[in-house]
Amino acid sequence: MLQNYKAAELAIGLQTYVFLHNFSLTRMVVGVGSRHIAGSFVEIMEHNGWRGLWVGNTINMIRIIPTQAIELGTFEYVKRGMKSAQEKWKEDGCPKIQLGNMKIDIPLHLLSPVAIAGAAAGIAGTLMCHPLEVIKDRLTVDRVTYPSISIAFSKIYRTEGIRGLYSGLCPTLIGMLPYSTCYYFMYDTIKTSYCRLHKKKSLSRPELLIIGALTGLTASTISFPLEVARKRLMVGALQGKCPPNMVAALSEVIREEGLLGIYRGWGASCLKVMPNSGITWMFYEAWKDILLGEKDKHLD
Repeated sequence: MLQNYKAAELAIGLQTYVFLHNFSLTRMVVGVGSRHIAGSFVEIMEHNGWRGLWVGNTINMIRIIPTQAIELGTFEYVKRGMKSAQEKWKEDGCPKIQLGNMKIDIPLHLLSPVAIAGAAAGIAGTLMCHPLEVIKDRLTVDRVTYPSISIAFSKIYRTEGIRGLYSGLCPTLIGMLPYSTCYYFMYDTIKTSYCRLHKKKSLSRPELLIIGALTGLTASTISFPLEVARKRLMVGALQGKCPPNMVAALSEVIREEGLLGIYRGWGASCLKVMPNSGITWMFYEAWKDILLGEKDKHLD
């Protein structure tokens, strides 16, 4: 597992190119401000200049490296653990529960190890690094009140306590769970199917880049309405007009903007998610091969 964490950290360190951050910032502005990507760029530059496109980039890189390292390491660990457990269940039989005089098999062997591992990865990364997400959002939305990382952290902790650093955790988990499950499941499924179709044992870097990008696009499209609701809740809380829950937030968006409103900012999200996801998986697989190869050499 340590090898996987190292590979993840190296991969994300290489893929967090600074130019990707402006798409993340633009996505947020499209979601809560201007309705178009070009308009969002203009709006940001009018208020903050070119430097405004990289507002919050430092905290974003501080956040994304441990988050992705935890997610990717957890994914590999849980996936392998689930596959090993399922092999054992096939030999020894499934776990059973006692209900009165009846014993009922729990068909855990039918569960997808990849889907379970993807869900576990998203939950682990979110629980460990959510305070950094809160600080990033505050810096992006309200630069006047929160001019720096240290001031944002101290102000949130002083006025809201630990709960403030974990504000919005439930909506984030609700939004993250389907995204993370789909993201890792789709990547593993597409990669495995592609290898079988073309009778390959490994993929080239461009192939991994494309598969990773398609994975990010699919997962983002499926879970995007929940992300819109989360951003609406977060911005509403800062402005003092927060909907009571995610359902109310989605209802508010649909009432004000129609059904297309729940995909407002989807284009900007894709501009960020697709290269981000593609580069992440390409470098992760490359570094994992290198590190595991070095481990095998030492064993020999």
